[in-house]
Amino acid sequence: MNYFNLYSNILLTKGANRMLISDLQRRQSEIQALELYDIIEEFKTNSVEEVFSFYDDDSKEMVQEYLDFLLEKEYGFITTGDWDRNFAPLSLDYLDYNKISNLFIERNDLTIQPGLIQSIANLQIKHLVIYCGGNVSLSDFLKLEANFENSTVDSIEIFAPYHSEIDENFIQLLNKKAARIYNLVFFNCENEPFKAENAFKFDLLFSPQNLKISSCGKVSIDYFDTNITKVLEAINHNSCLNKKIGIDIHGNIKNCPAMPQSFGNINQNTLEQALTHPNFKDYWNLTKEEIETCKDCEFRNICTDCRAYTEQTHFNEQGLDISKPLKCGYNPYTNEWEEWSTNPLKYKAIEH
Repeated sequence: MNYFNLYSNILLTKGANRMLISDLQRRQSEIQALELYDIIEEFKTNSVEEVFSFYDDDSKEMVQEYLDFLLEKEYGFITTGDWDRNFAPLSLDYLDYNKISNLFIERNDLTIQPGLIQSIANLQIKHLVIYCGGNVSLSDFLKLEANFENSTVDSIEIFAPYHSEIDENFIQLLNKKAARIYNLVFFNCENEPFKAENAFKFDLLFSPQNLKISSCGKVSIDYFDTNITKVLEAINHNSCLNKKIGIDIHGNIKNCPAMPQSFGNINQNTLEQALTHPNFKDYWNLTKEEIETCKDCEFRNICTDCRAYTEQTHFNEQGLDISKPLKCGYNPYTNEWEEWSTNPLKYKAIEH
């Protein structure tokens, strides 16, 4: 007897009409028919010969094609006599020992108050995202870098408006001296000042769009990520808000700067104090399995989840918003994409 063994790094996500096969080692995902999901499930408890015996002659050809596909894509392998017991199932546990992993700050400049710098150190935050509404100079960037020298912060992502002083020399100087900036986006840039090639320590993008905090939350295939850490977090927690903290333009401490509920103000309270609020972590463990429509979507484990902009149609017993993300135009029941902003069913939520 022959047995099909699915590699432990292959994750199957069943949707309403289709399945997604995710190769967590190669960081690739692809869509397949649901009938393949059922066949793989049969291979998990039956030999190859037994599975073939479940089908008539016409269907056997289809099963063989699927088996050949799985072997060709290296999603699994065949053994004789029994399944290969050397491949233990992949643990789907997600471990993150940080109290807070990400801090998202909305500001008009890159100045960080000493008290906030101390809180970042106390909480051992590793990743900062800063949305800056005002023009910033090279010295502003370098001062920001200096604020976190010898700190736990190892990556900084910055969104800032483009202005005329930002040229190739500006970026070259920043590239020489910056150590933690890994992603830099200049928006409101009608014409790219120079070709941003992969010659810098950080990713660089000049965008013509007028990016705002309200630009967040858009769901697109372009943003899907088959990263094992991200996937495991999505399976166990909210993939957008887990272990995140935000500060809006007015200094209000929130789960995300775009969300309505505030847990204090950074001018009177510390991040540590905000974390003690009994409701601060309510959304951290709200997975896509509990979100309307998302729970039936084959993309749910490689997609992020926005709770700031939703359709506002469903709330659970704890009062948490479990509505479908507002800026998602995908329908897992028809497998079609549409422009979310023109959907008349979303007008009420858009106006809100």
